[in-house]
Amino acid sequence: MNLLRRKSVTALQAEAQTDHSLKRALGAVNLTMLGIGAIIGTGIFVLTGTVAAQNSGPAVVLSFVLAGVASVFAALCYAEFASLVPMAGSAYTYGYATLGEFFAWVIGWDLILEYALGAVTVAIGWSGYVVSFLADVGIRVPPQLSAAAGSELIEVSSGQWQVVTQQLLDGLSASGVDPASLAHTTAVFNLPAVIIIAIVTTLLVIGIKESANVNNVIVFIKVAVVLLFIIGAVWAINAANWTPFMPANTGVAGQYGWTGVMTGAGIVFFAYIGFDAVSTAAQEAKNPQKDMPIGIIGSLLICTVLYILVSAIATGVVPYRELDVPDPIAVAADRAGLGWMSALIKLGAIAGLSSVILVMLLGQSRVFWTMSRDGLLPPFVSAVHPKFRTPWITSIVTGIGVAIFSALLTVREAASLVSIGTLLAFVIVSVGILVLRLREPHLPRVFKTPWVWFVAPMGAISAIYLMVSLPWRTWERLLIWLVIGLVLYFTYGVRKSKLAEVPAAGG
Repeated sequence: MNLLRRKSVTALQAEAQTDHSLKRALGAVNLTMLGIGAIIGTGIFVLTGTVAAQNSGPAVVLSFVLAGVASVFAALCYAEFASLVPMAGSAYTYGYATLGEFFAWVIGWDLILEYALGAVTVAIGWSGYVVSFLADVGIRVPPQLSAAAGSELIEVSSGQWQVVTQQLLDGLSASGVDPASLAHTTAVFNLPAVIIIAIVTTLLVIGIKESANVNNVIVFIKVAVVLLFIIGAVWAINAANWTPFMPANTGVAGQYGWTGVMTGAGIVFFAYIGFDAVSTAAQEAKNPQKDMPIGIIGSLLICTVLYILVSAIATGVVPYRELDVPDPIAVAADRAGLGWMSALIKLGAIAGLSSVILVMLLGQSRVFWTMSRDGLLPPFVSAVHPKFRTPWITSIVTGIGVAIFSALLTVREAASLVSIGTLLAFVIVSVGILVLRLREPHLPRVFKTPWVWFVAPMGAISAIYLMVSLPWRTWERLLIWLVIGLVLYFTYGVRKSKLAEVPAAGG
């Protein structure tokens, strides 16, 4: 049993040239828009408020900066891999080519969790904005059908319900409102989240080009809305809301202070996984060697600037303790007195979060498909629709699983797990690029990671540092997931692997 057998880079390149199962329909603009579609979403529209209220305070800006720097290091490594090995499996495929099958399985199994819970997190945020928007036009979604199962909800104003947190209770008490005097109820499941997952899954089954076209329209809308928020709300900033910029630590690690900033960085890191998802579409790119680096790096740089601006403005307009809601930017827009613009921002958030869900589900189904093609998962998983040329079975299975978890989980539980999964993938890719430079230095590389002996180690070190900053509960859940994956690998994958039929490449 050779757990470190590898797929050679030359074999992967040949496979990419000859395998036409998936339709190559995406150019540099489509790939950049896919990246923006995945990146701009939860970080701006959901996690900005949660992390500011519970971890970083106004220093959530620093959390985004730190997570962005770590992302740039990893993105440069992803760009070299994606141009060199233009296959659909992203970090899973890169790990297979450099570190061997066992590590590839671990990272592939990790990516399945990452993309699934990424879609879950965003679907929950999408639900919050939809409920808020519908309330504005007089349509009330029952609170029991708008949050995770078992969540306690409190009516903070007429028709406006929020999940009960200690920060919310403290904020109400500080403003002279007795929480016990307000109406309470318990949620059953999150119906709007399930509905959006069903719609996106159907779109992904129909086709990649159709999905990309819809995504392009959505991205245009949400970038316009983000810019509109920045221009409109900047005038409503109250600088007093930025004081203290980094609230004193409460004595609990991760609650404000520097540990809060670092914990916040680990959580908002989730918001940067869009460029990772771009790499899963490599096998559907027209010219992956040239276009993948443009899509990965371009989308990341654009979105990092927007994240920093929006988080600074949101915490300047609204006291950070009041941002622990599913729709913090809508709250900031309302507080800024933007009127009609507030409704437009909510619509933009709804559209924007839809594109994130689309790219997350796209990424997960492609990782499933690639692992099945390698023999590590059952053959039926890699079935391609005869008409649409999409991995339709994995898309449907993924959609059902994500819909169930979207109905039951809270946004914070899902986001923390996604962040640690993303960070683990970044470590593997950063280490893998160094291994490949040492093992095969003469491979023709259209794009080369600049200052690779600094950038790649920093990518790995910064990702590990952010992983350590996440709560033990998050680590515990990741380890349980990985143990389940290892049982599956040793009972099925290690025997059925396509590489078990041939001598290991270089291993």
